[in-house]
Amino acid sequence: MATGRTHRPATRSRGIPEATVARLPLYLRALTALSERSVPTVSSEELAAAAGVNSAKLRKDFSYLGSYGTRGVGYDVEYLVYQISRELGLTQDWPVVIVGIGNLGAALANYGGFASRGFRVAALIDADPAMAGKPVAGIPVQHTDDLERIIQDNGVSIGVIATPAGAAQPVCDRLVAAGVTSILNFAPTVLSVPDGVDVRKVDLSIELQILAFHEQRKAGEESGADAAVPAATARKASAEQGPDGDVPAVMPA
Repeated sequence: MATGRTHRPATRSRGIPEATVARLPLYLRALTALSERSVPTVSSEELAAAAGVNSAKLRKDFSYLGSYGTRGVGYDVEYLVYQISRELGLTQDWPVVIVGIGNLGAALANYGGFASRGFRVAALIDADPAMAGKPVAGIPVQHTDDLERIIQDNGVSIGVIATPAGAAQPVCDRLVAAGVTSILNFAPTVLSVPDGVDVRKVDLSIELQILAFHEQRKAGEESGADAAVPAATARKASAEQGPDGDVPAVMPA
C-alpha cells in the first residue's frame, strides 16, 4: 500500500475549490452510512439533506469530481464512496504522529475513526520522561527527543499537536523541519508555518463561544418578541383614549 509521503491527493492539481474539499468528508460520511445499510443508489436531494447542504451545491461539488449521476436513478453509493475516498487520499496509508499525550492526546489515540478512514497512528510522542514506554491505545509513548527519528522512520507527513499552547509552536517547528507537511492543531494557539505546510485548527472553546453567541441572540429575540406584545397593547389603548386622555365609557363599534 502506498504511503502518504510519496503520494499526495489530487484535489489541488484538479482545481477543486477549498470549500468543496471541506464538504467532501460530509458527503463521504453520509454515503458511508448509506453503504452500511446496503442502499445502492441515492438522489442528490436525499444525499444533500443527509450531508446538511442544498442539492444544487452538492451537484456543483460533484461536477468537480466528474460525477453527475444518472437522471431518474441518482448516484451509485459504492462508486461515490470510492471516488470521494480517492479524491481525499483515503485509499492510501497515512501514518500520523500525535504529539502531546495528555487527556486530549490519549483520547485521540483511542479514537477508532482514524484507522477506518485510512489514517494509521504510527507513534505517540510526549515530553514527559515518565510517559516514555507507557502504552496508550496499545502504542508505547516515545519521548520528544526522538521526534525527528520517528518522523523519518515512519515516513510521516501528517502530525497532530495536542500539547499545551506554549509548547505548540516549538513542536510545530520540529515537525516541519523533520518533513511533516500537514498539521492538525488542537493547541489553543495560532501556529506559524512556512509555505507548503497546511494547518487545520480545532478549537472546541471557540466553537462553544460561537454557540453561546447564537444562544444569546435567540434569547434576545425571544425577549424582544415578549416586549412587543405589551407595546402593541399600549399603542391600542392610546388610540382608544379620548381628547383628554380618558378612555371613553362607550367603545366605538
